[in-house]
Amino acid sequence: MVVVTHEMSFARDVANKVYFMDGGVVVESGTPQDVLLHPKEGRTKQFFRRINRAVEYYI
Repeated sequence: MVVVTHEMSFARDVANKVYFMDGGVVVESGTPQDVLLHPKEGRTKQFFRRINRAVEYYI
C-alpha cells in the first residue's frame, strides 16, 4: 500500500519505507529512521529544518 502524507510522525510509525519527493521526483528513500532522523540529501535536510523551526515557533 502506498500512502502519501505530510504527517512525519504517522509516516515514522506505520511505514516500512519512506520516499521523500520534491517536484514529483524521489530525492531520498530508505527506512523511516534513515530518512526522517538521518537524511543524507540537502533538500531533505532543508525540509526538516523548516518543519522544526515551524514547530518551535508554535510551541
